Amino acid sequence: MTIRLGFVVSEFNRDLTYQMEMLGREHAEFLGAEVVEMIMVPGVYDMPLAIKKLASDEEIDAVVTIGCVIEGATGHDDIVVQHAARKIMDLSLEFDKPVTLGISGPGMTRMEAHQRVDYAKRAVEAAVKMVQRIGGK
Repeated sequence: MTIRLGFVVSEFNRDLTYQMEMLGREHAEFLGAEVVEMIMVPGVYDMPLAIKKLASDEEIDAVVTIGCVIEGATGHDDIVVQHAARKIMDLSLEFDKPVTLGISGPGMTRMEAHQRVDYAKRAVEAAVKMVQRIGGK
């Protein structure tokens, strides 16, 4: 049976998240999984509501988050990633469904972000493994 994934992708730093999304889609296909729905959100901080929508869909086995938070002049990047990661974990537990963290950052430069586009691939891999190991597929 095919593992069905939902993607939540941040529009912020879209040049990078587009690469991440494409890499994630390719890896899902390689693993025999299918991306059945994707929701674009303005930024990483906006992900929880979209994750909740996908996680509540019984047709979706796991949710993959894709985002990129680059360091700014303030500590904003730390706050965004810390709170988003915590809520992502909470939603995974609330819906008893894997929700994986494909968000690069905080504390990275744009150059480092380019080097970390594979975080999306890792998040897809984790989603598929978690479904196989605890989801019964």
